[in-house]
Amino acid sequence: MVAASEVRAPRTYGNWRKPASAGLMGLGTVGTALLLGGLIFTVFAVMAGGMLAGTLAGALQGVLLLVVLVKDKHDRNLLSRMTVRIAWWNTRSKGGHLYRSGPLGRTPWGTFQLPGLAAPSRLSEHSDSYGRPFALIYVPASSHYTVVIGTEPDGAALVDEDQIDGWVAGWGHWLANLGDEPGIEAASVTIETAPDTGTRLRREVMTSMDPEAPPFARAMLEETVDNYPTGSSTVKAYVAVTFAAAHRSGGKRRTPEEMGTELAARIPGLTQGLSATGAGAAHPLSAQQLCETIRIAYDPASAVLIDEAHAAGETPDITWPDVGPTAHQASWDSYMHDGALSVTWSMTSAPRGNVQSGILSRLLAPHGDIARKRVTLLYRPLDAARAASVVETDLRAAEFRQTSSDKPSARDVMATRAARATATEEASGAGLVNFGLVVTATVLDADMKAEAKAAVDNLSATARLRLRIVQGSQDSAFAAALPLGLVLPKHLKVPVELKEQL
Repeated sequence: MVAASEVRAPRTYGNWRKPASAGLMGLGTVGTALLLGGLIFTVFAVMAGGMLAGTLAGALQGVLLLVVLVKDKHDRNLLSRMTVRIAWWNTRSKGGHLYRSGPLGRTPWGTFQLPGLAAPSRLSEHSDSYGRPFALIYVPASSHYTVVIGTEPDGAALVDEDQIDGWVAGWGHWLANLGDEPGIEAASVTIETAPDTGTRLRREVMTSMDPEAPPFARAMLEETVDNYPTGSSTVKAYVAVTFAAAHRSGGKRRTPEEMGTELAARIPGLTQGLSATGAGAAHPLSAQQLCETIRIAYDPASAVLIDEAHAAGETPDITWPDVGPTAHQASWDSYMHDGALSVTWSMTSAPRGNVQSGILSRLLAPHGDIARKRVTLLYRPLDAARAASVVETDLRAAEFRQTSSDKPSARDVMATRAARATATEEASGAGLVNFGLVVTATVLDADMKAEAKAAVDNLSATARLRLRIVQGSQDSAFAAALPLGLVLPKHLKVPVELKEQL
């Protein structure tokens, strides 16, 4: 008699929350303060000018509240949408959506530098304690340094469920440790799928083929080299870790040389920690490798030329001032750059409820209607002191929303329960991380734009994500999806904290 083995239910993950502040009628703290201030102003208007003045003041306050309270399915109110539309009109009127570089461009130095947020970035190369060269990106606008790590993910095919659970736990541990690392501002993971040019396969086969091999065997290998790359794809993964230039707020900013010396001893620990997450062999990207990666992103046609150069044993002469596009044109919902068209989405809502570890597998996999697809997860770890304050504030806000009504909604009750669970986990030593997701789909033919948008919409539904097209700032969103370490909240004119308080 054989004893039946115990069947373990798949492990699920969840309990992520969007930061919120306490307030009335769905408003935040600042919005509630404006509401109470408007009521007081209306009372004074009635006392000073009579009912007509009070009525006008009340109508004005009602319009302002309507602008803030009316939201779409992506939780954007009329105020934010109007602000984006006005900013886009201003950008178009100034010609800021157009970019021309090179000898015939508008810049006097005649290089192909990166546009937009990444334009002032600088690149230097250093060596870590293992003697491996690593590229260091410096963004003066935000005073950030970024190191990009290349990985070779093992994949989940033919892997036991226990091993996958171990990888997920290792990834969570790696993210939690980022909050304890001094000076780390953000981290991002970019998974890029693209057509395989077949150059690497041809180089590997031709260099390994025996000159005295039978003609039949040689013909088989040559046919395989010619036909196998058709329809196949390559998957690349990058991890970008961003550090602050100063040790503390208001401190002295470190130079690239000082930062390179400090990071030389820290990079081996970061790469070794990734080995327990299923990332495979992790190594920092050199300046040449990073330049090639960014150049291919803006000019997909250059991928074949770069692969052929490496197959011939040559190193393409690409420097940081030459990795940008020759020309680009940003539209309301798309982005044209060097013969390609890209559309970028941002996540507005994480999956509700609990999900399994493979929830993003279809979104990350190659798709036939998309030439190049880039999925980037953005993380902003919080240190232990700030994490405790954030979870307690969120818990108080959730309890306030629940107790402010005699009959609280089921969503408010569940939000309070989730906030209490988060506070308990944080008190037990768990790390706290803010996260987001950006998806970029690139096609080589503008007529394929509709198919690419439909494909991403279907893939986001399988991942239980709510995505929206980034309107009015497609060029900035495209750069944010690249492994450049750009921290978008640091480049906003209106702080994110103020928007959350509304």
